[in-house]
Amino acid sequence: MAKTDSFFIRAKIATNAVNFEQTSIDLGSYVDALGKSVLRIHGVSVQYGSPTHLPACGNNDSAMTAYQLTTQSQTAMVDATDRSQISSGRLVVGAAAQNITSLSDMADLSPEMFRNGYLVAVEQIYLGTDSVNVNAVDQVSVVLECTVETLSQSAAMALALSQQ
Repeated sequence: MAKTDSFFIRAKIATNAVNFEQTSIDLGSYVDALGKSVLRIHGVSVQYGSPTHLPACGNNDSAMTAYQLTTQSQTAMVDATDRSQISSGRLVVGAAAQNITSLSDMADLSPEMFRNGYLVAVEQIYLGTDSVNVNAVDQVSVVLECTVETLSQSAAMALALSQQ
């Protein structure tokens, strides 16, 4: 299995408190099904909010902003039983009397949780976000640590059995 040095793919999406939002991430320059070139995602780092944004919610309330990376376009957030899900997580904010009392960043599913990362053989993946209650943050950004590999027969079988 030929491997390359790792590199990084970056993407971001604006959030809103009303609807599920999604943007595509083009992987066409890394993935070539005919040439048997696939992408392996080794890690996903998430940044909630723009650099100067302060996570917030209403008084005596809580808010949540979630993200997901999937290999197929979605119309809503999906759970770990959906074979297209690569990674997901959320930021939960709690406040009492205008003071943030709790801030929790949770990764539900991430490629680094697996010994060999996450193999992707599609030319686009999708970054989605949704919020509960009010917008906890204004955007979600991700940095993916990746390598490109030649698809071996065993990797092709694993890919077929696990996801796409």
